[in-house]
This record gives sequence, C-alpha cells and structure tokens, in this order.
Amino acid sequence: MKLKHWIKSAFTRPVTLTDAESWRPSGPVADSGEIVSDSTVLGLSAVWACTNLLAGSIGSLPVMTYRTTEEGREPARDHALFRLLHDSPNYDQTALDFWEFVAASLELWGNAYAAVERESSGRLIALVPIRPDLVSVRRRESGTLEYRWTEDGQSHVRPDSGVLHIRGFGGNPLGGMSTLHFGRQAFGLARAIDRSAGTTFKNGMRPSGALTFKDWLSAEQREITKTVLVETFIGAQNTGRPLVLEGDTTWTPLTINPEDAQMLESRRFSVEEICRFFGVPPHMIGHTEKSTSWGTGLEQQTLAFQKFTLRRRLKRIEQAVNKQLLSAADRARGLYVEFNLEGLLRGDSASRSAFYQSGLSNGWLTINEVRVRENLGPVEGGDVPRLQMQNVPITEAGQNMETGDGRD
Repeated sequence: MKLKHWIKSAFTRPVTLTDAESWRPSGPVADSGEIVSDSTVLGLSAVWACTNLLAGSIGSLPVMTYRTTEEGREPARDHALFRLLHDSPNYDQTALDFWEFVAASLELWGNAYAAVERESSGRLIALVPIRPDLVSVRRRESGTLEYRWTEDGQSHVRPDSGVLHIRGFGGNPLGGMSTLHFGRQAFGLARAIDRSAGTTFKNGMRPSGALTFKDWLSAEQREITKTVLVETFIGAQNTGRPLVLEGDTTWTPLTINPEDAQMLESRRFSVEEICRFFGVPPHMIGHTEKSTSWGTGLEQQTLAFQKFTLRRRLKRIEQAVNKQLLSAADRARGLYVEFNLEGLLRGDSASRSAFYQSGLSNGWLTINEVRVRENLGPVEGGDVPRLQMQNVPITEAGQNMETGDGRD
C-alpha cells in the first residue's frame, strides 16, 4: 500500500493491541459499554476539534535547523536535516502533513514513530511516518530498544537508530501514555450521551411509554398494536401526528424528558472533560458556555494555551529530534533543531507589530531583519541596529550630532 493510502486510513482503523505494556491501550470497551478506538473517538466533535487544533497548530509552525555562530545563529540550509524537517520529510508528504501526523499520533496514542531512511554513507534522506497503533517496543539484552511492526503482510524490525520515536507524556523509554487508554471512560461516556441523544431525536423527542388496555387483547388486536400503531407514530417524521386511542386505551409515558435527564448539561460537561484531557481551553474549540466569545480573559487563556500546552509539546519534539537525528559531531558544531514560534503571530497583526516595534526601538532587531520576516526586500541602511534615546540630562538637550553621542 502506498504511503498516502495508509496515511489517509490511519485514523479510520480500530486500535490493534500489539503489546502488553501498561502504556498501551489495554481494552477498547468503556464502562458505559461503548467501543473506544481512534475512529470512534474522533467522531466526538470535541476530540476532533482538540486534536485538529493541536496538530494543526504544531504542523503549521516552521521547523528550523540552526547553526550557532559568533554573531548568534543562522539557518543551516546546507544540512540534510533542514530540507527534511522544513520542506518535505519524504516523497509523499509536505512538512505540514508530516508534523500534523506526528502531533495527532502523540495526542491520541502518546507516541509518534517515523522510519529513518539513510544512504549507504549514513546521510539522512527521508523520514517515513509509521502508524503508532502498529508498533511494539522492547528492550534488548544489550540495552538498546527494538521496534517491530507489521503492515501489508510485511514485518519490520529495526533498532532505535532506525526509528525516530517521539514520546508523549509519561517519560517511559518504551513510550508515552495513550490518551485513548487513560481517557477511555470519559470518551465512552461522551459517546453514550451522544447515542442517547440520537435515540431521543430519532423518536421525534417523544419518550417511550406503554399502551394500557382495559381488557386482554386478541391475537389480531395485539398484532395491529405492534405493527400498525407503532409504525404510524414512532419516528421524527411522525412528530405531531395525533394519536387516536379507543376502547379504553391509555398512553403512559415511561421515561423522563431530556430536560429532567439533564442531557444538555451532560453533553456540555463531556466537552469540558475532553478539553481537560487535551489541555485545550474550551473556548478554542467553540465551547463558549458561561463565557463571552471575546475579551481579555479569553486572550489570557489563549496565551496560557501557547505557553503551557503548545510549548511543552514542541519542546518534546525538539529534544527527540536533536537527540536522535543529529549526530554527536553535529551537536558539537552547534547544530540544533527548533520550532519557530513567531509563526503563531502571523495571523495577529497587532501582536506582530508590537513585537517588531520593541525590537526596533531597543536595538535587537534591524529594519532589514523585520523586512525579511515580512517577505520584503532589504533597504539601504537597514542593517544598522537603532536605539531610541530618551530621558537625557537637561544640560545635554541642546547638543547636536557633531558631539558624536548620537543625541539631538
């Protein structure tokens, strides 16, 4: 199967248990009786929105390979890792596709894997993602890790040097903790609530009940009741149709209405519960219950999301890539990989403008550096850092530029 085919189906197959380790999903059925797998969980709008938000935010950030210099640092465009991480890790994927797959794998399974392809000389040429639910990890007697997975009838066995392994929360060398496993009860409850709501609406918001007859029914009357009467009045399409009862027939509702069952409150709570698992503020996935859609409070929540949710995930990826894909010689030469967080400001012109103004006014950015970030050409004299001078002594207020101190 081609790479693009199994990438497309990566989140449509049930989780396959390939390992007995505690950090792997240990069972697909929740206490609510609902089956919990990647495909069923992503059917919950809150899980889809949280995963999509986190994976999309991480995937859209530029991944840069830098080289430390005497002046600071510069992009190491001549290094093989720069092109793979920034542009295209393999033949079929863009960098955004690859990092979205990695981030989504981390959010759901707690692990992300990619096969490391090298030339005979050892030069890195491709990173091919592996579905995390197919991989099992074990430690060899030598102390190294071994990765096994089977796909399309072909078995693969690789040492840790042949697989990029990014671990999620947990810190276990064999792998991170699976959200599908530890959130199984919350996800199962949310699915059970959705199923209950669907059944209610399927019945036209009509509660089930009992038809009570004064006398015993004949076989013919019982058949009419079970078929004609039920088929005529059950279903959303039959809502509002008058129910004609005769012969001392009484309709007795047996179930409570949705308001009494607190169905809406339960659905709202399940959204907040899912957001807690992913560390996403509810308003960022469109859940603005009990809060306004705008305001400084939500702005602070968004900043907290960037600081405490995104940053932790980005750091985890950066350290895994630096440790596993850069050689000791590369690190000794000052090479390292880092996400460019300024990409988060590209859609916020006010914050971007304030960031540039601070840099220009305090001398840690030049005009041409700002223009390069905005995809503009350099200007003459734009490479000289400038520093705003103010609060000078009153005795020096009349000095001119000939004094050489740069103040008016």
